[in-house]
Amino acid sequence: MAHDGAEMPNSVILPDLLSLTQAALAPVDALLANAQSSLRTAVDTGGKVSGAALETRQFEAHALSWLATYVESLRQLHGWAGRIAEAGALGEMEQLILQIGFGEYLSQIAGGIPMSQGEVARLSDLGLSWAPDGAAAQLIGGGNIPAARARLVALMRENHGRATVGATGLDDDLEMIRDQFRRYAEERVVPNAHDWHLKDELIPMAVIEELAELGVFGLTIPEEFGGLGLSKASMVVVSEELSRGYIGVGSLGTRSEIAAELILCGGTPEQKAQWLPKLASGEILPTAVFTEPNTGSDLGSLRTRAVKVGDDWEITGNKTWITHAARTHVMTLLARTDPSTTDYRGLSMFLAEKTPGTDEDPFPTPGMTGGEIEVLGYRGMKEYELGFDGFRVKGGNLLGGVEGQGFKQLMQTFESARIQTAARAIGVAQSALEVGMKYAEDRKQFGKSLIEFPRVSGKLAMMAVEIMIARQLTYHSAWQKDHDKRCDLEAGMAKLLGARVAWAAADNALQIHGGNGFALEYQISRILCDARILNIFEGAAEIQAQVIARRLLDSGN
Repeated sequence: MAHDGAEMPNSVILPDLLSLTQAALAPVDALLANAQSSLRTAVDTGGKVSGAALETRQFEAHALSWLATYVESLRQLHGWAGRIAEAGALGEMEQLILQIGFGEYLSQIAGGIPMSQGEVARLSDLGLSWAPDGAAAQLIGGGNIPAARARLVALMRENHGRATVGATGLDDDLEMIRDQFRRYAEERVVPNAHDWHLKDELIPMAVIEELAELGVFGLTIPEEFGGLGLSKASMVVVSEELSRGYIGVGSLGTRSEIAAELILCGGTPEQKAQWLPKLASGEILPTAVFTEPNTGSDLGSLRTRAVKVGDDWEITGNKTWITHAARTHVMTLLARTDPSTTDYRGLSMFLAEKTPGTDEDPFPTPGMTGGEIEVLGYRGMKEYELGFDGFRVKGGNLLGGVEGQGFKQLMQTFESARIQTAARAIGVAQSALEVGMKYAEDRKQFGKSLIEFPRVSGKLAMMAVEIMIARQLTYHSAWQKDHDKRCDLEAGMAKLLGARVAWAAADNALQIHGGNGFALEYQISRILCDARILNIFEGAAEIQAQVIARRLLDSGN
Protein backbone atom coordinates (compact mmCIF):
# COMPACT_ATOMS: atom_id res chain seq x y z
CA MET A 1 0.00 0.00 0.00
CA ALA A 2 2.98 2.34 0.41
CA HIS A 3 3.24 3.82 -3.06
CA ASP A 4 3.10 7.35 -4.43
CA GLY A 5 -0.31 7.05 -6.02
CA ALA A 6 0.88 7.50 -9.61
CA GLU A 7 -1.06 4.41 -10.67
CA MET A 8 -4.27 3.88 -8.78
CA PRO A 9 -6.43 0.83 -9.36
CA ASN A 10 -9.63 2.55 -8.35
CA SER A 11 -11.42 5.06 -10.57
CA VAL A 12 -13.14 6.88 -7.72
CA ILE A 13 -9.96 8.84 -6.96
CA LEU A 14 -9.84 12.11 -8.86
CA PRO A 15 -6.88 12.62 -11.23
CA ASP A 16 -4.07 14.97 -10.14
CA LEU A 17 -5.55 15.02 -6.66
CA LEU A 18 -2.76 16.93 -4.92
CA SER A 19 -2.85 19.58 -7.63
CA LEU A 20 -6.60 19.90 -7.18
CA THR A 21 -6.39 20.29 -3.41
CA GLN A 22 -3.58 22.83 -3.76
CA ALA A 23 -5.62 24.87 -6.24
CA ALA A 24 -8.74 24.69 -4.05
CA LEU A 25 -7.00 26.45 -1.16
CA ALA A 26 -6.74 29.80 -2.93
CA PRO A 27 -10.48 30.58 -3.18
CA VAL A 28 -11.18 29.64 0.46
CA ASP A 29 -8.18 31.68 1.60
CA ALA A 30 -9.69 34.63 -0.24
CA LEU A 31 -13.09 34.01 1.35
CA LEU A 32 -11.54 34.02 4.80
CA ALA A 33 -9.61 37.22 4.12
CA ASN A 34 -12.79 38.95 2.91
CA ALA A 35 -14.74 37.70 5.93
CA GLN A 36 -12.10 39.00 8.33
CA SER A 37 -11.94 42.36 6.64
CA SER A 38 -15.71 42.80 6.52
CA LEU A 39 -16.33 41.84 10.14
CA ARG A 40 -13.36 43.86 11.37
CA THR A 41 -14.83 46.95 9.77
CA ALA A 42 -18.18 46.23 11.41
CA VAL A 43 -16.77 45.91 14.94
CA ASP A 44 -14.01 48.52 14.75
CA THR A 45 -14.14 51.51 17.06
CA GLY A 46 -11.23 53.91 16.87
CA GLY A 47 -8.88 51.31 15.47
CA LYS A 48 -9.75 48.69 18.07
CA VAL A 49 -12.23 45.82 18.23
CA SER A 50 -15.27 46.88 20.23
CA GLY A 51 -16.23 44.20 22.73
CA ALA A 52 -19.84 45.35 22.72
CA ALA A 53 -20.03 45.31 18.91
CA LEU A 54 -18.41 41.89 18.79
CA GLU A 55 -20.93 40.53 21.27
CA THR A 56 -23.81 41.97 19.24
CA ARG A 57 -22.41 40.20 16.19
CA GLN A 58 -21.55 37.03 18.07
CA PHE A 59 -23.07 34.67 15.53
CA GLU A 60 -21.10 36.27 12.69
CA ALA A 61 -17.95 36.21 14.78
CA HIS A 62 -18.34 32.52 15.53
CA ALA A 63 -19.13 31.82 11.88
CA LEU A 64 -15.80 33.47 11.08
CA SER A 65 -14.07 31.22 13.62
CA TRP A 66 -15.52 28.09 12.06
CA LEU A 67 -14.67 29.27 8.55
CA ALA A 68 -11.09 29.92 9.64
CA THR A 69 -10.93 26.51 11.32
CA TYR A 70 -12.11 24.80 8.14
CA VAL A 71 -9.63 26.69 5.97
CA GLU A 72 -6.76 25.81 8.31
CA SER A 73 -7.98 22.20 8.43
CA LEU A 74 -7.86 21.94 4.65
CA ARG A 75 -4.43 23.55 4.59
CA GLN A 76 -3.09 21.03 7.10
CA LEU A 77 -4.77 18.08 5.36
CA HIS A 78 -3.15 19.08 2.08
CA GLY A 79 0.19 19.58 3.82
CA TRP A 80 -0.05 16.11 5.36
CA ALA A 81 -0.76 14.53 1.98
CA GLY A 82 2.15 16.37 0.40
CA ARG A 83 4.59 15.23 3.09
CA ILE A 84 3.61 11.59 2.94
CA ALA A 85 3.64 11.70 -0.88
CA GLU A 86 7.27 12.81 -0.71
CA ALA A 87 7.94 9.88 1.62
CA GLY A 88 6.25 7.47 -0.81
CA ALA A 89 3.41 6.72 1.63
CA LEU A 90 0.46 8.35 -0.13
CA GLY A 91 -1.50 5.20 -0.78
CA GLU A 92 -5.05 4.67 -1.91
CA MET A 93 -6.45 4.98 1.59
CA GLU A 94 -4.68 8.29 2.20
CA GLN A 95 -5.81 9.69 -1.15
CA LEU A 96 -9.40 8.81 -0.38
CA ILE A 97 -9.18 10.53 3.00
CA LEU A 98 -7.75 13.62 1.29
CA GLN A 99 -10.36 13.61 -1.47
CA ILE A 100 -13.36 12.98 0.77
CA GLY A 101 -12.13 15.51 3.32
CA PHE A 102 -11.69 18.27 0.77
CA GLY A 103 -14.93 17.43 -1.01
CA GLU A 104 -16.96 17.53 2.22
CA TYR A 105 -15.36 20.57 3.88
CA LEU A 106 -15.44 22.65 0.68
CA SER A 107 -19.11 21.72 0.28
CA GLN A 108 -19.83 22.79 3.86
CA ILE A 109 -17.98 26.07 3.39
CA ALA A 110 -20.17 26.76 0.36
CA GLY A 111 -23.42 25.57 1.90
CA GLY A 112 -23.07 25.86 5.68
CA ILE A 113 -20.73 24.71 8.46
CA PRO A 114 -22.42 23.01 11.43
CA MET A 115 -21.36 24.81 14.63
CA SER A 116 -23.69 22.59 16.67
CA GLN A 117 -26.73 20.42 16.00
CA GLY A 118 -29.00 23.40 15.39
CA GLU A 119 -26.62 26.17 14.37
CA VAL A 120 -25.17 26.47 10.88
CA ALA A 121 -22.60 29.10 9.88
CA ARG A 122 -23.28 30.28 6.34
CA LEU A 123 -21.26 32.61 4.17
CA SER A 124 -24.33 34.84 3.92
CA ASP A 125 -24.01 35.45 7.67
CA LEU A 126 -20.70 37.14 6.85
CA GLY A 127 -22.09 39.05 3.88
CA LEU A 128 -20.36 36.75 1.41
CA SER A 129 -21.30 34.38 -1.38
CA TRP A 130 -19.29 31.82 -3.29
CA ALA A 131 -19.99 29.91 -6.46
CA PRO A 132 -17.27 27.24 -6.48
CA ASP A 133 -15.59 26.64 -9.80
CA GLY A 134 -12.44 24.99 -11.08
CA ALA A 135 -10.69 22.69 -8.63
CA ALA A 136 -13.09 23.43 -5.78
CA ALA A 137 -16.11 22.55 -7.91
CA GLN A 138 -14.42 19.37 -9.10
CA LEU A 139 -13.67 18.29 -5.54
CA ILE A 140 -17.18 19.12 -4.33
CA GLY A 141 -18.74 17.23 -7.21
CA GLY A 142 -16.51 14.16 -7.18
CA GLY A 143 -14.77 14.09 -3.81
CA ASN A 144 -17.15 12.79 -1.17
CA ILE A 145 -19.24 10.42 -3.26
CA PRO A 146 -20.75 7.10 -2.10
CA ALA A 147 -18.27 5.05 -4.12
CA ALA A 148 -15.33 6.83 -2.49
CA ARG A 149 -16.72 6.23 0.99
CA ALA A 150 -17.41 2.58 0.20
CA ARG A 151 -13.89 2.05 -1.13
CA LEU A 152 -12.36 3.72 1.94
CA VAL A 153 -14.27 1.43 4.27
CA ALA A 154 -13.25 -1.60 2.23
CA LEU A 155 -9.62 -0.61 2.73
CA MET A 156 -10.25 0.06 6.43
CA ARG A 157 -11.60 -3.48 6.79
CA GLU A 158 -8.48 -4.90 5.16
CA ASN A 159 -6.35 -2.95 7.63
CA HIS A 160 -8.54 -3.37 10.69
CA GLY A 161 -6.59 -3.22 13.94
CA ARG A 162 -4.18 -0.48 12.88
CA ALA A 163 -3.57 2.25 15.43
CA THR A 164 -4.87 4.85 13.01
CA VAL A 165 -6.61 4.85 9.67
CA GLY A 166 -4.03 5.95 7.12
CA ALA A 167 -0.43 7.16 7.48
CA THR A 168 -0.13 9.88 10.13
CA GLY A 169 2.97 11.58 8.72
CA LEU A 170 4.79 11.39 12.06
CA ASP A 171 8.41 10.33 12.39
CA ASP A 172 9.52 6.89 13.50
CA ASP A 173 10.22 7.96 17.09
CA LEU A 174 6.69 9.28 17.58
CA GLU A 175 5.19 6.19 15.96
CA MET A 176 7.26 4.05 18.33
CA ILE A 177 5.81 6.01 21.26
CA ARG A 178 2.33 5.51 19.80
CA ASP A 179 2.84 1.76 19.55
CA GLN A 180 4.08 1.56 23.13
CA PHE A 181 1.09 3.39 24.57
CA ARG A 182 -1.40 1.68 22.29
CA ARG A 183 -0.19 -1.67 23.61
CA TYR A 184 -0.42 -0.41 27.18
CA ALA A 185 -3.96 0.87 26.60
CA GLU A 186 -5.02 -2.41 25.01
CA GLU A 187 -3.60 -4.50 27.85
CA ARG A 188 -4.36 -2.41 30.93
CA VAL A 189 -7.05 0.12 30.08
CA VAL A 190 -9.52 -1.14 27.47
CA PRO A 191 -10.45 -4.35 29.37
CA ASN A 192 -11.22 -2.37 32.54
CA ALA A 193 -12.45 1.05 31.44
CA HIS A 194 -16.11 0.22 31.11
CA ASP A 195 -16.22 -1.43 34.51
CA TRP A 196 -14.58 1.63 36.12
CA HIS A 197 -17.19 3.80 34.41
CA LEU A 198 -20.23 1.70 35.36
CA LYS A 199 -19.09 1.41 38.98
CA ASP A 200 -18.10 5.09 39.01
CA GLU A 201 -14.71 4.11 40.44
CA LEU A 202 -11.48 6.02 40.61
CA ILE A 203 -8.82 4.72 38.26
CA PRO A 204 -6.73 2.32 40.37
CA MET A 205 -3.54 3.66 41.89
CA ALA A 206 -1.70 0.75 40.27
CA VAL A 207 -2.48 2.27 36.85
CA ILE A 208 -1.28 5.70 37.98
CA GLU A 209 1.95 4.14 39.25
CA GLU A 210 2.45 2.37 35.92
CA LEU A 211 1.90 5.61 34.02
CA ALA A 212 4.46 7.28 36.27
CA GLU A 213 6.97 4.53 35.44
CA LEU A 214 6.25 5.07 31.74
CA GLY A 215 7.10 8.76 32.17
CA VAL A 216 3.64 10.13 31.41
CA PHE A 217 3.71 12.77 34.16
CA GLY A 218 7.13 14.11 33.18
CA LEU A 219 6.81 13.71 29.44
CA THR A 220 7.50 17.35 28.50
CA ILE A 221 9.26 18.45 31.71
CA PRO A 222 12.94 19.22 30.92
CA GLU A 223 15.48 16.56 31.81
CA GLU A 224 17.24 18.91 34.23
CA PHE A 225 14.10 18.71 36.39
CA GLY A 226 13.71 14.95 36.18
CA GLY A 227 11.42 14.78 33.15
CA LEU A 228 11.89 13.14 29.76
CA GLY A 229 12.21 16.48 27.95
CA LEU A 230 10.13 15.28 25.01
CA SER A 231 8.09 17.36 22.59
CA LYS A 232 4.48 18.51 22.77
CA ALA A 233 3.95 16.24 19.76
CA SER A 234 4.88 13.27 21.94
CA MET A 235 2.39 14.50 24.54
CA VAL A 236 -0.27 14.55 21.83
CA VAL A 237 0.45 10.98 20.74
CA VAL A 238 0.46 9.67 24.32
CA SER A 239 -2.75 11.53 25.21
CA GLU A 240 -4.43 10.29 22.05
CA GLU A 241 -3.61 6.64 22.64
CA LEU A 242 -4.42 6.62 26.36
CA SER A 243 -7.71 8.45 25.70
CA ARG A 244 -8.54 5.91 23.03
CA GLY A 245 -8.45 3.41 25.89
CA TYR A 246 -10.34 5.65 28.34
CA ILE A 247 -10.52 9.42 28.52
CA GLY A 248 -9.96 9.32 32.28
CA VAL A 249 -6.58 7.64 31.84
CA GLY A 250 -5.69 9.95 28.96
CA SER A 251 -6.53 12.91 31.18
CA LEU A 252 -4.40 11.92 34.16
CA GLY A 253 -1.43 13.63 32.57
CA THR A 254 -3.38 16.83 31.90
CA ARG A 255 -3.14 18.07 35.48
CA SER A 256 0.62 17.42 35.57
CA GLU A 257 0.99 19.14 32.20
CA ILE A 258 -0.87 22.24 33.45
CA ALA A 259 0.97 22.35 36.77
CA ALA A 260 4.38 21.87 35.15
CA GLU A 261 3.67 24.53 32.54
CA LEU A 262 2.61 26.99 35.24
CA ILE A 263 5.78 26.36 37.23
CA LEU A 264 8.09 26.36 34.20
CA CYS A 265 6.66 29.64 32.89
CA GLY A 266 6.01 31.47 36.14
CA GLY A 267 7.80 29.76 39.01
CA THR A 268 10.89 30.89 40.87
CA PRO A 269 14.10 28.81 40.52
CA GLU A 270 13.42 27.41 43.97
CA GLN A 271 9.86 26.40 43.06
CA LYS A 272 11.03 24.71 39.88
CA ALA A 273 13.65 22.74 41.78
CA GLN A 274 11.19 21.74 44.50
CA TRP A 275 8.12 20.81 42.48
CA LEU A 276 9.06 19.75 38.96
CA PRO A 277 11.03 16.57 39.83
CA LYS A 278 8.19 15.39 42.08
CA LEU A 279 5.61 16.08 39.39
CA ALA A 280 7.71 14.32 36.77
CA SER A 281 8.13 11.16 38.85
CA GLY A 282 4.49 11.02 39.91
CA GLU A 283 5.56 11.32 43.55
CA ILE A 284 2.98 14.07 43.85
CA LEU A 285 -0.27 14.40 41.92
CA PRO A 286 -1.61 17.90 41.17
CA THR A 287 -5.05 19.28 40.43
CA ALA A 288 -6.13 22.58 38.87
CA VAL A 289 -8.40 24.68 41.10
CA PHE A 290 -9.66 27.61 39.04
CA THR A 291 -13.42 27.53 38.36
CA GLU A 292 -16.01 28.91 40.80
CA PRO A 293 -19.76 28.20 41.05
CA ASN A 294 -20.86 31.60 39.71
CA THR A 295 -18.04 32.43 37.32
CA GLY A 296 -17.71 29.49 34.91
CA SER A 297 -15.55 30.64 32.01
CA ASP A 298 -15.34 34.20 33.38
CA LEU A 299 -12.25 33.51 35.48
CA GLY A 300 -11.41 37.19 35.77
CA SER A 301 -14.39 37.74 38.08
CA LEU A 302 -13.66 34.97 40.57
CA ARG A 303 -14.12 35.77 44.27
CA THR A 304 -12.07 33.26 46.24
CA ARG A 305 -9.72 35.44 48.26
CA ALA A 306 -6.26 35.01 49.69
CA VAL A 307 -5.29 37.13 52.69
CA LYS A 308 -1.74 37.52 53.98
CA VAL A 309 -1.35 36.25 57.55
CA GLY A 310 2.22 36.76 58.70
CA ASP A 311 4.42 35.15 56.05
CA ASP A 312 1.67 32.82 54.86
CA TRP A 313 -1.73 33.08 53.17
CA GLU A 314 -5.24 32.08 54.14
CA ILE A 315 -7.68 31.08 51.39
CA THR A 316 -11.45 31.51 51.72
CA GLY A 317 -14.03 30.77 49.04
CA ASN A 318 -15.59 28.07 46.90
CA LYS A 319 -14.45 26.21 43.81
CA THR A 320 -16.25 23.74 41.56
CA TRP A 321 -15.61 21.19 38.82
CA ILE A 322 -12.26 20.27 40.32
CA THR A 323 -11.02 17.05 38.75
CA HIS A 324 -9.20 14.40 40.81
CA ALA A 325 -9.28 16.70 43.84
CA ALA A 326 -9.39 14.10 46.64
CA ARG A 327 -6.29 12.08 45.77
CA THR A 328 -3.92 14.90 44.95
CA HIS A 329 -1.06 16.44 46.90
CA VAL A 330 -0.96 19.98 45.51
CA MET A 331 -3.46 22.39 43.95
CA THR A 332 -2.63 25.08 41.44
CA LEU A 333 -5.12 27.46 43.02
CA LEU A 334 -6.21 30.82 41.60
CA ALA A 335 -7.38 33.38 44.16
CA ARG A 336 -7.81 37.12 44.54
CA THR A 337 -5.02 38.75 46.56
CA ASP A 338 -6.04 42.35 45.87
CA PRO A 339 -9.54 42.90 47.31
CA SER A 340 -9.82 46.32 45.63
CA THR A 341 -9.99 44.68 42.18
CA THR A 342 -12.90 43.00 40.44
CA ASP A 343 -11.11 41.69 37.34
CA TYR A 344 -8.12 39.57 36.37
CA ARG A 345 -5.57 42.10 37.63
CA GLY A 346 -5.99 41.17 41.29
CA LEU A 347 -5.51 37.41 40.88
CA SER A 348 -2.57 35.30 42.05
CA MET A 349 -1.65 31.66 41.60
CA PHE A 350 -0.69 29.43 44.52
CA LEU A 351 0.90 26.00 44.84
CA ALA A 352 -1.41 24.95 47.65
CA GLU A 353 -0.32 21.79 49.44
CA LYS A 354 -2.88 19.33 50.79
CA THR A 355 -3.03 15.83 52.20
CA PRO A 356 -4.41 13.17 49.83
CA GLY A 357 -7.71 11.82 51.06
CA THR A 358 -9.22 8.38 51.46
CA ASP A 359 -12.66 7.03 50.63
CA GLU A 360 -13.68 7.56 54.25
CA ASP A 361 -12.12 11.05 54.55
CA PRO A 362 -11.56 12.55 51.10
CA PHE A 363 -10.48 15.99 52.35
CA PRO A 364 -8.60 15.71 55.64
CA THR A 365 -6.62 18.96 55.36
CA PRO A 366 -7.74 21.64 57.85
CA GLY A 367 -9.64 24.54 56.29
CA MET A 368 -10.81 22.52 53.32
CA THR A 369 -14.02 20.60 52.60
CA GLY A 370 -15.40 18.95 49.50
CA GLY A 371 -18.23 16.99 47.97
CA GLU A 372 -18.47 14.85 44.86
CA ILE A 373 -20.39 16.01 41.77
CA GLU A 374 -22.02 13.00 40.12
CA VAL A 375 -21.50 13.10 36.37
CA LEU A 376 -22.59 11.31 33.19
CA GLY A 377 -19.10 10.45 32.01
CA TYR A 378 -15.42 11.33 32.49
CA ARG A 379 -15.70 9.50 35.79
CA GLY A 380 -12.31 7.94 36.47
CA MET A 381 -10.95 10.85 38.50
CA LYS A 382 -14.26 12.22 39.82
CA GLU A 383 -15.37 15.85 40.02
CA TYR A 384 -15.73 17.85 43.21
CA GLU A 385 -16.97 21.07 44.75
CA LEU A 386 -14.46 22.48 47.23
CA GLY A 387 -14.86 24.90 50.11
CA PHE A 388 -12.00 26.84 51.71
CA ASP A 389 -12.26 28.55 55.08
CA GLY A 390 -8.97 29.82 56.41
CA PHE A 391 -7.05 27.25 54.37
CA ARG A 392 -3.32 27.89 54.94
CA VAL A 393 -0.78 28.18 52.12
CA LYS A 394 2.91 28.75 52.78
CA GLY A 395 4.24 32.16 51.79
CA GLY A 396 6.85 30.57 49.56
CA ASN A 397 4.12 28.86 47.54
CA LEU A 398 2.90 32.02 45.81
CA LEU A 399 3.79 31.16 42.22
CA GLY A 400 6.63 33.37 41.07
CA GLY A 401 6.73 35.13 44.43
CA VAL A 402 4.85 38.15 43.02
CA GLU A 403 1.18 38.99 43.54
CA GLY A 404 -1.21 39.81 40.72
CA GLN A 405 0.36 37.54 38.10
CA GLY A 406 -2.08 34.62 38.37
CA PHE A 407 -4.23 35.28 35.33
CA LYS A 408 -1.23 35.99 33.12
CA GLN A 409 0.42 32.79 34.35
CA LEU A 410 -2.73 30.81 33.62
CA MET A 411 -3.01 32.22 30.10
CA GLN A 412 0.47 30.86 29.35
CA THR A 413 -0.82 27.31 29.88
CA PHE A 414 -3.82 27.51 27.56
CA GLU A 415 -1.97 26.59 24.38
CA SER A 416 -0.66 23.32 25.80
CA ALA A 417 -3.92 22.52 27.59
CA ARG A 418 -5.98 22.96 24.45
CA ILE A 419 -3.55 20.98 22.31
CA GLN A 420 -3.74 18.19 24.86
CA THR A 421 -7.54 18.36 24.94
CA ALA A 422 -7.66 18.15 21.15
CA ALA A 423 -5.50 15.02 21.42
CA ARG A 424 -7.88 13.51 23.97
CA ALA A 425 -10.75 14.24 21.58
CA ILE A 426 -8.98 12.40 18.77
CA GLY A 427 -8.48 9.41 21.07
CA VAL A 428 -12.16 9.31 22.03
CA ALA A 429 -13.18 9.65 18.39
CA GLN A 430 -10.81 6.84 17.39
CA SER A 431 -12.31 4.64 20.10
CA ALA A 432 -15.81 5.35 18.79
CA LEU A 433 -14.72 4.47 15.26
CA GLU A 434 -13.13 1.19 16.31
CA VAL A 435 -16.03 0.13 18.51
CA GLY A 436 -18.58 1.18 15.88
CA MET A 437 -16.75 -0.61 13.10
CA LYS A 438 -16.40 -3.84 15.03
CA TYR A 439 -20.09 -3.84 15.86
CA ALA A 440 -20.99 -3.08 12.24
CA GLU A 441 -18.93 -6.04 11.07
CA ASP A 442 -20.21 -8.47 13.71
CA ARG A 443 -23.90 -7.54 13.72
CA LYS A 444 -26.00 -9.26 11.08
CA GLN A 445 -29.31 -7.86 9.82
CA PHE A 446 -31.32 -8.92 6.78
CA GLY A 447 -28.77 -11.59 5.99
CA LYS A 448 -25.58 -9.48 5.99
CA SER A 449 -23.31 -7.42 8.21
CA LEU A 450 -24.41 -3.89 9.01
CA ILE A 451 -21.21 -2.58 7.44
CA GLU A 452 -22.48 -3.71 4.05
CA PHE A 453 -25.21 -1.06 4.15
CA PRO A 454 -24.07 2.22 2.55
CA ARG A 455 -25.33 4.54 5.27
CA VAL A 456 -23.53 2.52 7.93
CA SER A 457 -20.27 2.31 6.01
CA GLY A 458 -20.63 5.98 5.08
CA LYS A 459 -20.76 6.95 8.74
CA LEU A 460 -17.57 5.00 9.40
CA ALA A 461 -15.82 6.58 6.42
CA MET A 462 -16.63 10.09 7.57
CA MET A 463 -15.43 9.28 11.09
CA ALA A 464 -12.07 8.19 9.68
CA VAL A 465 -11.78 11.26 7.47
CA GLU A 466 -12.67 13.79 10.15
CA ILE A 467 -10.42 12.11 12.70
CA MET A 468 -7.50 12.51 10.30
CA ILE A 469 -8.39 16.17 9.71
CA ALA A 470 -8.56 16.89 13.45
CA ARG A 471 -5.39 14.87 13.99
CA GLN A 472 -3.40 16.89 11.47
CA LEU A 473 -4.68 20.17 12.88
CA THR A 474 -3.60 19.05 16.35
CA TYR A 475 -0.18 17.85 15.18
CA HIS A 476 0.35 21.21 13.50
CA SER A 477 -0.49 23.02 16.74
CA ALA A 478 1.99 20.86 18.63
CA TRP A 479 4.64 21.48 15.98
CA GLN A 480 4.13 25.22 16.34
CA LYS A 481 4.49 24.94 20.12
CA ASP A 482 7.61 22.79 19.82
CA HIS A 483 9.19 25.41 17.57
CA ASP A 484 8.43 28.28 19.95
CA LYS A 485 5.82 29.80 17.68
CA ARG A 486 2.65 31.40 18.97
CA CYS A 487 -0.12 28.84 18.51
CA ASP A 488 -3.10 29.97 20.57
CA LEU A 489 -5.11 30.32 17.37
CA GLU A 490 -4.14 26.90 16.02
CA ALA A 491 -4.57 25.20 19.39
CA GLY A 492 -8.01 26.76 19.76
CA MET A 493 -9.03 25.56 16.32
CA ALA A 494 -7.78 22.05 17.04
CA LYS A 495 -9.75 21.91 20.25
CA LEU A 496 -12.88 23.39 18.66
CA LEU A 497 -12.92 20.95 15.76
CA GLY A 498 -11.63 17.95 17.72
CA ALA A 499 -14.44 18.20 20.26
CA ARG A 500 -17.10 18.31 17.54
CA VAL A 501 -15.51 15.39 15.70
CA ALA A 502 -15.41 13.29 18.88
CA TRP A 503 -19.08 13.93 19.61
CA ALA A 504 -20.11 13.18 16.02
CA ALA A 505 -18.08 9.97 15.98
CA ALA A 506 -19.54 8.77 19.28
CA ASP A 507 -23.09 9.69 18.28
CA ASN A 508 -22.82 7.96 14.91
CA ALA A 509 -21.18 4.89 16.42
CA LEU A 510 -24.04 4.65 18.90
CA GLN A 511 -26.51 4.97 16.03
CA ILE A 512 -24.81 2.03 14.33
CA HIS A 513 -25.40 0.01 17.50
CA GLY A 514 -29.12 0.80 17.32
CA GLY A 515 -31.01 -0.04 20.49
CA ASN A 516 -27.99 -1.83 21.93
CA GLY A 517 -26.12 1.46 21.94
CA PHE A 518 -28.59 2.73 24.52
CA ALA A 519 -27.77 -0.15 26.85
CA LEU A 520 -25.25 0.57 29.57
CA GLU A 521 -23.51 -2.76 29.01
CA TYR A 522 -22.18 -1.61 25.62
CA GLN A 523 -18.97 0.44 25.57
CA ILE A 524 -20.37 2.99 23.17
CA SER A 525 -22.76 4.30 25.84
CA ARG A 526 -19.71 5.30 27.91
CA ILE A 527 -17.84 6.70 24.93
CA LEU A 528 -20.81 8.92 24.10
CA CYS A 529 -20.93 10.29 27.67
CA ASP A 530 -17.18 10.85 27.69
CA ALA A 531 -17.23 12.59 24.31
CA ARG A 532 -19.82 15.11 25.47
CA ILE A 533 -17.53 16.81 27.98
CA LEU A 534 -14.95 17.70 25.33
CA ASN A 535 -17.11 20.50 23.97
CA ILE A 536 -17.32 22.02 27.45
CA PHE A 537 -14.07 21.84 29.39
CA GLU A 538 -10.88 23.77 28.59
CA GLY A 539 -13.13 26.39 27.01
CA ALA A 540 -16.70 25.65 25.92
CA ALA A 541 -17.20 25.65 22.15
CA GLU A 542 -18.86 29.07 22.27
CA ILE A 543 -16.06 30.56 24.37
CA GLN A 544 -13.48 28.94 22.13
CA ALA A 545 -15.11 30.37 19.01
CA GLN A 546 -15.20 33.81 20.64
CA VAL A 547 -11.49 33.61 21.51
CA ILE A 548 -10.62 32.54 17.96
CA ALA A 549 -12.70 35.36 16.47
CA ARG A 550 -11.13 37.97 18.73
CA ARG A 551 -7.67 36.79 17.75
CA LEU A 552 -8.52 36.83 14.04
CA LEU A 553 -9.97 40.32 14.23
CA ASP A 554 -7.23 41.74 16.44
CA SER A 555 -4.37 40.37 14.37
CA GLY A 556 -5.76 40.66 10.89
CA ASN A 557 -3.96 37.49 9.89
